[in-house]
Amino acid sequence: MKDKEIIEAVLFAAGGAVDAQTLAKVVNKTAKTVKPVVQELMEEYSTRETGMEIIDLGGRYVMQVKAEYTDLVSPVAPKELRSPILRTLSMIAYHQPVVQAELVDMRGNSAYDHIRELKERGLIEAVPHGRTKLLQTTHLFADYFGLTSNDPESIKKKIVELSRQQGGSEGLDRWLGRKFVGLTPMYSSLADLCGIKDYRVINAYDPTEEELESLADVVKMVISKGYEEKVSRYYDGEIIEVSSTTFGDIIDAINALESVADPDRAKESIELIEDLRERYVSKALVISRKVKPATDMIARIVSDLRLGVSAEGCVVAPDYGTSSDGVDISEGADILVPTHSKVEGDLVDRVCKKYDAIIDGLKNLEK
Repeated sequence: MKDKEIIEAVLFAAGGAVDAQTLAKVVNKTAKTVKPVVQELMEEYSTRETGMEIIDLGGRYVMQVKAEYTDLVSPVAPKELRSPILRTLSMIAYHQPVVQAELVDMRGNSAYDHIRELKERGLIEAVPHGRTKLLQTTHLFADYFGLTSNDPESIKKKIVELSRQQGGSEGLDRWLGRKFVGLTPMYSSLADLCGIKDYRVINAYDPTEEELESLADVVKMVISKGYEEKVSRYYDGEIIEVSSTTFGDIIDAINALESVADPDRAKESIELIEDLRERYVSKALVISRKVKPATDMIARIVSDLRLGVSAEGCVVAPDYGTSSDGVDISEGADILVPTHSKVEGDLVDRVCKKYDAIIDGLKNLEK
């Protein structure tokens, strides 16, 4: 028997990629001797009329059906991985090595069946790790998806590509099992202040069906203080209640997301906010007129600015008008402070506009 015919038979029978060293053992030759034989075989297949081809996957060779014939042979070909199993494989490949127990938490108990099938196909391997196992892909994974490299970055790129094909760009996070931070619209700028890249803006107070699906993948949900009970109807994960009335509130919100924030970016943001607050305090120091806060929100801003307070002082009130008790808080106020519904900009801009309204209003009254 000729070496070329033996190698051809091995590639046909393997059903996947075979490296040069394995082929060399079969024909009892060196890998250096085998490679030219495989190249000759590849050239023959590329020039003759055949439905098969042999391709080089970076030192591993695979015989496969040519692309133009795949649809014709699909009815009799081995079945492709079902979508749920492919999704489980995607998570393993993207996060590898991944603890089996953690994967089951993400995918549910059906993951055990998926893992079993993937192991039987030789696409993953399980390495003992304490009471559980570490899962990772094998060389056959690269062969199965036609990758020329088995390095983690190449695999990640392939998984992202597959995930988008299967779930669309919006389904990418669910396919990869990634858990992201959820922020209600008012707090979207908090992500930048914290350096959080993996986040989604979700109206958790009254979510749409699409937003309900997104909530399933949220690891932390940032909402306005006082709305936990309402949001809990739709979301059972960790809820972080924050405020944004003062600069101190924003700093507290950044610290509340410490576990998912970029430390350097969060530190930089806090330093900038503290510096901004000191500048506003300096502006307020020249104001002698005292104020009378109409609400707790206004009192907190006045305290942060270190302004004097008096029962006979200028009345400062929010501009939202009637309170939940039916009282028109804005009536008779000397200074109106804009509330969130009437102020545009990010969190820092909104706080600045509140502080500006009080300082500028007091200065005008002193003229």
